[in-house]
Amino acid sequence: MAGAFNEDKYFTKKNNVSYKLVYLLVIFSMSLIAFRLWHLQITTGDELKTFSDRNSLKKTKILAPRGVIYDTENRTLVNNYPGYVVTISPQYTKKLDHLSETIAPILEMDAYQIKEKVVKGKRRNGPFLPVIIKKNLSREEVFKLKRLRVQYTGLEIEKTLLRKYNLKTNGAQLFGFVRPISKSEIIKLSKKHPEHNFERGDLVGKKGIELSLEPVLKGYNGAEFIEVDARGRKTYKSSSKFLSIKPQPPTPGKSLVLTIDKDIQEAAYKAFQREDWLGDRVGSIVVLKNTGEILAWVSAPAFDPNNFTTGISVKEWSALTNNPDRPLRNRVIQDPFPPGSTFKPIIALAALQEKIISEYTKLHAPGSFKLGKGIYHDSHREGHGHINVKQAIEASSNVFFYKVGQTLGIDRIHNYSKLFGLGEKTNLNIGYESRGIMPSKKWKKKTFGEVWTPGETILSAIGQSYVETTALQIAKAYNVIAQDGKIYKPYLIKKVLDHNNNELETHQPELIDDLTQQNSSRKYHIKAKHFKAVKMGMKDVFHGDKGTAKWYQIRNFEMAGKTGTSQVKRFSAQNIYKKCKNRPRKFRHHGWFAGFAPYKNPEITIAVLAEHGCSGALGGAGVFKDIVLAYLEKYKPDVFLQTQGKKIGALNH
Repeated sequence: MAGAFNEDKYFTKKNNVSYKLVYLLVIFSMSLIAFRLWHLQITTGDELKTFSDRNSLKKTKILAPRGVIYDTENRTLVNNYPGYVVTISPQYTKKLDHLSETIAPILEMDAYQIKEKVVKGKRRNGPFLPVIIKKNLSREEVFKLKRLRVQYTGLEIEKTLLRKYNLKTNGAQLFGFVRPISKSEIIKLSKKHPEHNFERGDLVGKKGIELSLEPVLKGYNGAEFIEVDARGRKTYKSSSKFLSIKPQPPTPGKSLVLTIDKDIQEAAYKAFQREDWLGDRVGSIVVLKNTGEILAWVSAPAFDPNNFTTGISVKEWSALTNNPDRPLRNRVIQDPFPPGSTFKPIIALAALQEKIISEYTKLHAPGSFKLGKGIYHDSHREGHGHINVKQAIEASSNVFFYKVGQTLGIDRIHNYSKLFGLGEKTNLNIGYESRGIMPSKKWKKKTFGEVWTPGETILSAIGQSYVETTALQIAKAYNVIAQDGKIYKPYLIKKVLDHNNNELETHQPELIDDLTQQNSSRKYHIKAKHFKAVKMGMKDVFHGDKGTAKWYQIRNFEMAGKTGTSQVKRFSAQNIYKKCKNRPRKFRHHGWFAGFAPYKNPEITIAVLAEHGCSGALGGAGVFKDIVLAYLEKYKPDVFLQTQGKKIGALNH
């Protein structure tokens, strides 16, 4: 039928149009994909390959070695040594319980302890920072753990550097120790030392030289790039193929040469472990060279800083912090005590300069002194009769110095003491140094809101009452006496070296004042002749008939010093003279001894504090003697042989 609708023809035509659109769409899509592939592979192929390579790499920090610490003769005191640590990364660890139980017997640790470390580490530092489980792994531990790496993601064995303290417990508080940096320390240290990049995983100094000289000892970390799999595990392939990502070598920290003499340091440490009724001392020792170099520094009891390097347990840390003798304290500068009779030479110098007494003035020194309603006892029940200043120092008469101190008054005592650095920081910059106390009327009013009393003056004159000094302050003061008024600044750092051992800094002895010279910057000075008079009395402490340390003199060798007893409590007249060694330890007085040797042309000054050592003679004089003998044996062997009774020549006085 003409003009009739042809349905088949219509749909055929329509389908042809649709197919053409589909064909065009397919062709366009294929062209687009082909263009995109061409662009990715040809135009940006190199760039994307590098990006892919970077994503398959893990940046690993190479810890910079801390600077080495040497003694004055370039012998190593603190160094680094290579080691392995096992870590667990929380982000890649799914079966922590099972992993902990598996590695616990290998590491000889409790599984719960391992798990607790990981949980705490994740809480403190987030899931991405590996948590150190154990340091200083043995070869057997490394071998067994490496076999488990394939089975447990997140378990890694890392190379590291460990800190080694060659003297162990000896000098621990001086050197300090290192531990991993905390979040708060990263912020604090980065602000304080912006020249360094402090980051998680760094080892930073805690206490002592390690802390105070952190910016000197710390180096600059390096980095290497290790290829990792999809689970973040190292494949240990070389990164050399990644030409645009070169390893960054670390820069070691600067090294230090100290004034410490290893031989004298060891002798001082050993001297504190005398085999007598008192046994191992608790307290401090400082040995100064005549020009201020610190030769030895002992604080006892101590701890082994190597334990912190390899990871100290909670039990060990608790034992240290709960020890009543506080081994973490740096007693040399942190713990001031009343100096007792070691303060008397300072009072004698002040009284001589103020013309309260002369070298020949004799005062009556009975067994007690009455002031108001108070009775103040002498160090000897029967007293000393009429004595001069030399004899008062030799026999350590309290009453003599009660009378002298009463006339001086507390403010003049305060002012003269300040000349010697008592009650002042030495600014050695080792950290947490105590100022001590050198009281005055103004100080008491400001501190307690009370007026000063006459009884406090006479007790201050024998180094009691509010007077408190550190061992380093006493050593510095006695070195001033030994050098007839010359004040040398104590110092510890002799040289600073770069990582190639080239000298960057050199420190020399520094004469900061001479008390025999009048100076517009200070009101007081002391004539040279007064130092000589006081030193004669100090010599007789060893060599006089009534010397309080005459039992510790050295054959054929003259030295000078002063004993001191720092009271822990006041006793009644009936108990004051009873034997100290029979009292419970907590009621025993502290024993000071300070002095210098030789008597003529002194070379070293030593201050010893034996806490609860009963007296300066019992607690400190023997220690002083042992150190002097060690010094003579090393530096004056001819003189040392004479002290042993072998005549080989005249003493050089």
